[in-house]
Amino acid sequence: MNFSSASSGVAAFDRNRGIDALRGASIVFVIFNHLGIRMPLAKTALAQILPSWLLRGLNWNGYEAVFLFFVISGFLIARRSLERWGEWQCTPLRQFYLFRASRILPTLVLVVVALAACHLLRVPNFVIDKPGQSLGGAIAAVFGLCMNVYEARHGYLPGGWDVLWSLSIEEVFYLAFPLLCVSLGRVRVAFVVALVALALSLPYTHALLRAEYGQSHSQLAEIWLEKAYLPGMAAIAFGVLTALLAQRIAAPPQRTALACCLIGVAGIGSVFFAGKFVFHWLRDGYMVLLTGSAASLVLGLHWQATSGKPWQMRAFGWVCSCGKLSYEIYLFHMFVVFAIVGIARACGLDEEWGWLWYAPTLVLSWLLGRIVSRAFSQPCERWLRNRFAGRPIPAG
Repeated sequence: MNFSSASSGVAAFDRNRGIDALRGASIVFVIFNHLGIRMPLAKTALAQILPSWLLRGLNWNGYEAVFLFFVISGFLIARRSLERWGEWQCTPLRQFYLFRASRILPTLVLVVVALAACHLLRVPNFVIDKPGQSLGGAIAAVFGLCMNVYEARHGYLPGGWDVLWSLSIEEVFYLAFPLLCVSLGRVRVAFVVALVALALSLPYTHALLRAEYGQSHSQLAEIWLEKAYLPGMAAIAFGVLTALLAQRIAAPPQRTALACCLIGVAGIGSVFFAGKFVFHWLRDGYMVLLTGSAASLVLGLHWQATSGKPWQMRAFGWVCSCGKLSYEIYLFHMFVVFAIVGIARACGLDEEWGWLWYAPTLVLSWLLGRIVSRAFSQPCERWLRNRFAGRPIPAG
């Protein structure tokens, strides 16, 4: 999952607080998922107060939240490319890859160094010790953009490594994206048709994967069902198409923007909190509803922000901050999750008190992400862009 489409705080582009809030909410679901695997809310005292569907929705939508990020990232990268260079065929490969690398690589290298150090020091929950796995293999998979393939062959890696699977999908897409822009950008219809075909392949890809691997009860088949390349790339394509639509229809009536937002919230909410019912009726169209709803919400938030009366989103300030730091939080939050779980178990509290640890986990994950961003990600991004571009270039 690449949360790196956010700028590191020095962007020349105006931030969209609504999209930041959506991204922040998504990272909250990811953290709740990873904490819920170890301290599920259904086993806490909250189960006596809150309905089971709500607790399930809060705990078990980390994977779906990753697909929200795919859509958001596709939209932001495409929109900013259009703002920088005007036309797809004008996309300069060197600058595009420089922008992506300067945002992604420094922080990725940092987290890999930290994970490798934890492995070598034999820190619990960070040691790579399954048959066929090795530290060198994991590092090669991260930078070879095939972490998803590595896990599908050798099983899940420790949690801090496992979260890197989404980067493999997204960065493979962005290696190909500017090439697609340059080759098909002059023929706009062909470019759009290629993106539509990729986006709409999502249910068929899922159906083929389930047909091939769904009958297998092995963990490796389960991993590939979740982490294959094409479904994630289809979600990113939804985001790119949304950016094209936003460019074509720049200023619709406010009621149109509001309607898109409401449709998006309703669709995402149905998947997150009534997922079993939705899957029963839609089957392989389940993820299309999610990604299409995310695209609708992103589009509505974009239109609303560019209107004369953008929402201030003051009540969502902290969530927006999580969205701005989502890349750093995503890469480093498992250090906090494992630390909190270890402290909770050392305290010997009953499972019913597990819900108390959720808020500290969120706050500490945000704080760690903020420290990494301010002390490392932003300075590295600025230096790399200025150094290799030969002149100062704003981040974003």
